[in-house]
Amino acid sequence: MDWSILLYIAAIVAAVGFLILCIALAMTLNSLKNTLKEVTGIVSGLENQLQGVTLETTNLLHKTNELTEDIQSKSEKLNTMVDAVRGVGNSVNDLNSSVRRITTTVSSQVEQNEDKIAQVVQWSNVLMGVRDKWKERKIYESRAAASYEPVPGQKRLPQSSQNQ
Repeated sequence: MDWSILLYIAAIVAAVGFLILCIALAMTLNSLKNTLKEVTGIVSGLENQLQGVTLETTNLLHKTNELTEDIQSKSEKLNTMVDAVRGVGNSVNDLNSSVRRITTTVSSQVEQNEDKIAQVVQWSNVLMGVRDKWKERKIYESRAAASYEPVPGQKRLPQSSQNQ
């Protein structure tokens, strides 16, 4: 065998090996290309979703700011109302102390004039009794003065001179 034939065989083997290496490298690069396309699609989808989330976040932030302003204004109104209620409470306390003073004054006056009040009550009871008697007497007199109406067809008794 000649060395030249061996050299050609070695060159052919090297060429076949280089060809296999190039094919494997091309397949790997093709697979990498497909993977990068998928990653690009995913990143594009994520970008769209991120834009939606950003829009939602912006809207949520605006609503939160509006709610904060609304709560702040209502809190100020509530503080005004609490101050007003506090004023009403103070007024009620003042009214209660005034009523206590008046009650104390009245009760002390009642204690001082207890005998006079008892006499007034007794006289009023007497006057009411007299008034009731007077009403009873009026009713009795009106009944006695009412003329008797006979039932139709009934005969009347002769009247004595005393009844007229």
